Amino acid sequence: MRRVAILGSTGSIGVQALDVLGRFPGRFQVVALAAGRNVERAAAQVRAFRPRLVAMSDPRAAAALRALVPAGTEVLEGDDGVVSAAVQPDVDFVLAAIAGGAGLRSTAAAVEAGKTIGLANKESLVLAGELLVRLAAERGATILPVDSEHSAVHQALQGHNRGEVRRLLLTASGGPLRGVAAGELAAVTPERALKHPNWSMGDKITIDSATLMNKGLEVIEARWLFDVEPRRIDIVVHPESIVHSMVEYIDGSVVAQLGVSDMRGPISYALAWPERLPLDLPPLDLARLGRLTFEPPDPARFPAYTLAYRALELGGTAPAVLSGADEAAVEAFLQKRCLFTDIAELCAGALERHAVEPLRSVAQALEASEWGKREAVRRVK
Repeated sequence: MRRVAILGSTGSIGVQALDVLGRFPGRFQVVALAAGRNVERAAAQVRAFRPRLVAMSDPRAAAALRALVPAGTEVLEGDDGVVSAAVQPDVDFVLAAIAGGAGLRSTAAAVEAGKTIGLANKESLVLAGELLVRLAAERGATILPVDSEHSAVHQALQGHNRGEVRRLLLTASGGPLRGVAAGELAAVTPERALKHPNWSMGDKITIDSATLMNKGLEVIEARWLFDVEPRRIDIVVHPESIVHSMVEYIDGSVVAQLGVSDMRGPISYALAWPERLPLDLPPLDLARLGRLTFEPPDPARFPAYTLAYRALELGGTAPAVLSGADEAAVEAFLQKRCLFTDIAELCAGALERHAVEPLRSVAQALEASEWGKREAVRRVK
């Protein structure tokens, strides 16, 4: 029996993870849940899974939830409550799925507690990857990727010699604006940018997919997850989203992981690793698909992903600044306070103005991210 804590249980990844867990009641027990302010959904999850502990980062949501859950369920509040859910002694596996920099503290706490972590919060490694990887080695924690691309790389590495890896190939759908001409991008509305062709995700990650910033952040994540230099991590646009990523070895062989576009696949892989769970997902019908296409990303139209390579080159606090600036820029775009094409420019400006420091602590990474947010907001104003 694997005992699980879900951080971000009311979000897209959390909901899908609970869907998987609900299919295997004999293999998993949900011990703790953590969410933000969606009281109605959290209450429904408590009724369905009977966790011992629930944390709501919003104190008012926690107060409302207490009136809706059974007497034996402990309800905590605030960031400290979320961290407590991540470090419960009887939890074996922590799914870190709180979006943005807000998930770093609880992820770092789970790493320090030596847990097995299914990481769906890429910002944790973007902000503080060097620190978390070192801490995981010291504490005996295991970090398993849940992003479909990094899960694919993890799967393609199994049974092979890591020293024989030539490069990683992260695939990108190209997002909803792949075919839009450069001159038309400034006029793109949030409504149009949110119409992803293949995936159903939250607003922020969908806009990041449209700008290709999401892929840049995944390059930073891959650099720390797999200990591969940035120059050996490439991006290839693959509109069908069937090949989720590839690993090329020194003899020219390429191992790819393919599957239908459903996040329950990589979620279940992390939950049960090193085993696999039998899921009722539709089989992959390559004959019906007919063809799989690939093309290089276009840095002239979508320069955002190139900023991730620049941030890794600068090192230290630079990736955290980039992540924070992107959060603020995407929020400004969704609120129609800046243009779609401004997102990359705002992030580049913040990165250029930042005085990079060596990264020494989680608190410093969070402050660097907040600095990036403030700088992007200042530039919008």
